[in-house]
Amino acid sequence: MKSRRPARSIVLVAIMLASLSGCGMFKRHSELECMERAMAFESNRSSRDGMVAVGSVVMNRVASGKYPRTVCGVVSQRNQFAPGVMTRKMDRRSAPMVREAAASVLRGERHPMIGNAQFFHAANYRAGYNNMHYVLTTGGNAFYERRRPELVTQPYPAPPIEGITPAGKIR
Repeated sequence: MKSRRPARSIVLVAIMLASLSGCGMFKRHSELECMERAMAFESNRSSRDGMVAVGSVVMNRVASGKYPRTVCGVVSQRNQFAPGVMTRKMDRRSAPMVREAAASVLRGERHPMIGNAQFFHAANYRAGYNNMHYVLTTGGNAFYERRRPELVTQPYPAPPIEGITPAGKIR
């Protein structure tokens, strides 16, 4: 009589893999979906400018050589973006707005005021570092470049600016 143990092991492994794939552990995201996730969870979806600025930071990181060379690589980096950015459920109501902005950034659009900024934080957060040169506040975030302290000319976030990107404010 043959043992059923190997068959049970195969079934258990199959069940485990199926359950893990359901939690996103094995799901492979497209570059568009990764950009959408960064925009959806990092900007408060209050303005197209805020989403395009977040996307511009992602693309600046991709181009920098200091971060992963893909959008998904940058967005899924540990402790760099909102917790659960790659696994949380996205709001379907804002999906069309987010998708348009993400696709536009992937086609080459950048926020015209973002420059080389690779960093941002919530606009109401105040950091005590002396190397943060702020370039833009929009969509609930303050965007900045890291510079040598003597080269910082804008050490505080400026008032928010909206309506700069072509589609302007999202309703």
